[in-house]
Amino acid sequence: MAGTDQRTLDRALDAIEPLHETAMADAAARLDRLTKPPGSLGRLETLVIELAGITGRADATVERGVVVVAAADHGVTRQGVSAYPSDVTAQMVANFVGGGAAINVLGAWAGVRVVVVDVGVASPIPTVGANPERGGRLVPARIREGTADMTAGPAMSRAEALRAVATGIDLAATLGADGLDLLGVGEMGIGSTTAASAICAVLTDQPVALVTGRGTGIDDTTHARKIAAIERALEVNGPDRHDPIGVLAAVGGLEIALLVGVIVGAAEARIPVVLDGFITGAAALVAVALQPAIALRLIASHRSVEPGHAVILEHLGRRPLFDLDLRLGEGTGAALAMGLIGAAVRLRDDMATFESAAVSGPTAGEDPGAPASSGGPEHA
Repeated sequence: MAGTDQRTLDRALDAIEPLHETAMADAAARLDRLTKPPGSLGRLETLVIELAGITGRADATVERGVVVVAAADHGVTRQGVSAYPSDVTAQMVANFVGGGAAINVLGAWAGVRVVVVDVGVASPIPTVGANPERGGRLVPARIREGTADMTAGPAMSRAEALRAVATGIDLAATLGADGLDLLGVGEMGIGSTTAASAICAVLTDQPVALVTGRGTGIDDTTHARKIAAIERALEVNGPDRHDPIGVLAAVGGLEIALLVGVIVGAAEARIPVVLDGFITGAAALVAVALQPAIALRLIASHRSVEPGHAVILEHLGRRPLFDLDLRLGEGTGAALAMGLIGAAVRLRDDMATFESAAVSGPTAGEDPGAPASSGGPEHA
């Protein structure tokens, strides 16, 4: 089975193409015909151009969006690295399905569906009453009931890591076949920031203490214990940053591995991926280590308060759209960004052009991209 999963991964990686330059140029030309100074809508215009390059369509739509929330538990929580017990993972999955979590509220606001994947929850998912308007669809794909304690050995086997990645690739393909324009990624798993910090330290070659934050809001003593646990895990497992799947297996999480596959599968299918925070950033690090061309296909929603997230974004060369001191996860930042991306596309499609509105364009010889004069109107 591991051989099949490796072939699935290799095929997807080989199929990922560069950004579509012609579509990007066409999108930029369309934006410059709208009734505004060129570039005056800033990163909203950049988003439209990026969407064109990723999808290969200057008129790329974002009407059909999904946030995939991958859920799994972590054996390293036995080292006392979190403020919450592992039971919370299953309870929150039930909350996602029931429609009561932050991602459900923001997903409904942004007009995107929520798909929850149990790839490694350690306990049964409680049954709760579902909210048909906001509740997420649960996909059972449990590889094992949580990872092992990475301070004592690998978090999972290489075969299990590959199985989770291949499952993510298949999920992206299934969602794409159903019709998908935009894919956000999120996660749930007590102990996930510990695994993400370990991955970040290895793949960015930074000290553990520099990239390890407070996660669920732990105190100083627990934070020190968390750093020590990660350092011990790296010493015990000796992960090689030139072997991204090996890093996943040694110190990662099943939900992170699944999101690696979702990112790879979406990149193969030319579906834009909107990252959430630190944990999804760790998944992106692994995906980009496997195929560097993926980096330009990622849209970073926000910068988390987790210190390692800024390190990841710099390493990926991705600039976040906003910074709201978020640290919840679940895909909440991705959902907010998906709403913003929708606004950018609406501007592209619904604004009048200089020609259609009978508005004079820039005067010949002037710099059309120059900012408005100080104290004058924006369109001066």
